[in-house]
Amino acid sequence: MKKINVLKNSYDFTRIIKNNKPFKYKYFVIYIEKNHQENYKFGLSVGKKIGNAVTRNKYKRRLREIISKKDYQNGFNCIIILSKDVLNKTFQEINDDLLNALTKLDIIKEKKNEK
Repeated sequence: MKKINVLKNSYDFTRIIKNNKPFKYKYFVIYIEKNHQENYKFGLSVGKKIGNAVTRNKYKRRLREIISKKDYQNGFNCIIILSKDVLNKTFQEINDDLLNALTKLDIIKEKKNEK
């Protein structure tokens, strides 16, 4: 995930969470805010209930890796919050579930079939 596509400021997190409805999918809570910019931004939040700093950073790295593999439509900010249920899931399960959630939110670009 490129630095230009990262939300870091706490007031951005607060604004998006306060003004938008959550989309709950298994062990993710996702907030989407539409905007009119030429790029998209993701913010990741892993609470202290997940574990110590090493564990939280491991899950943030995993999420960043999953997010960076796909192309997304422009014009949105997204916050992904993990719940404690993610601890007993494999990387492949997290990958499949996150991509399913983002597909349901219709923010992943469709790839045209090439022959």
